[in-house]
Amino acid sequence: KQWYQRRVAITAGGLQKLSINSRLYTQSTLTSHLNMEVKLIPMLKDNYGYLIIDKSSGVGAVVDPVEPDTVLAAIKEHQCPVEQILTTHHHWDHAGGNEELDKKKPGMTFYGGDDRIGALNHKVKHNETFRIGELRVTCFETPCHTRGHVCYYVEGKGVEPAVFTGDTLFTAGCGRFFEGTAPEMYRALMEILGTLPGETRVYCGHEYTLQNLAFARHVQPDNQAVQDMIKDSVEKRNEGLPTVPTTLAQEKSYNPFLRVTDPEVQSFAKVSDPIEVMGYLRKVKDNFKA
Repeated sequence: KQWYQRRVAITAGGLQKLSINSRLYTQSTLTSHLNMEVKLIPMLKDNYGYLIIDKSSGVGAVVDPVEPDTVLAAIKEHQCPVEQILTTHHHWDHAGGNEELDKKKPGMTFYGGDDRIGALNHKVKHNETFRIGELRVTCFETPCHTRGHVCYYVEGKGVEPAVFTGDTLFTAGCGRFFEGTAPEMYRALMEILGTLPGETRVYCGHEYTLQNLAFARHVQPDNQAVQDMIKDSVEKRNEGLPTVPTTLAQEKSYNPFLRVTDPEVQSFAKVSDPIEVMGYLRKVKDNFKA
């Protein structure tokens, strides 16, 4: 269980900071994708890892298992054979559990796109595919947050698609440009992830939604989709529920980093070139105080 102090409330105007003397936890959830299930696994302070289960074959895979014991408990709970680990990037809060997990459960395949990832034994390339049982996984190189960041798109027969975006695409936001540029994030969000089917569910690496929505409202004060998402997200957090997943179609309605061609967002940035808008938004967001 992941404990934290509640400091958010909903008002008629949207988000407002508020101290509440209560402690809630983020519940682990199981989302059905018809012939696939995704178990969200809260870890550390605000990280999410995932257990992907192919219902046709019964086998699974894990995304970003930073807490090996927590992950192994989830695997045991679902009695799901797991031989594949999908790592989005090398940062310790995503890949930091790989080597310990490899020792506790030897013989697994550790996928990733960066030699800095612990226990890596299968380095993937852009558009490379592999299978988790009957599920098809496509790897997308999305460098910017880190040079070797990879997102994993999962689809299959009778499966509602999902994409595991690590720290590239967040609910209502995107990752910092630690090792990349605005053109790279534009390509990742607008030309790669943004072209996936609208019904694709987005599973990101952190519970950053409320902070991101505060910025989204700052950029788009007249966007009703932002206001609706704020209300829904606060209700979920007050119940200890994650705000993940959303769909790509939803993200396009309120996430400013997926709306860099929208006139309201361009007006905020005072430029019309979408790549320049992307860079401006990230610069402002890096210093934004909700």
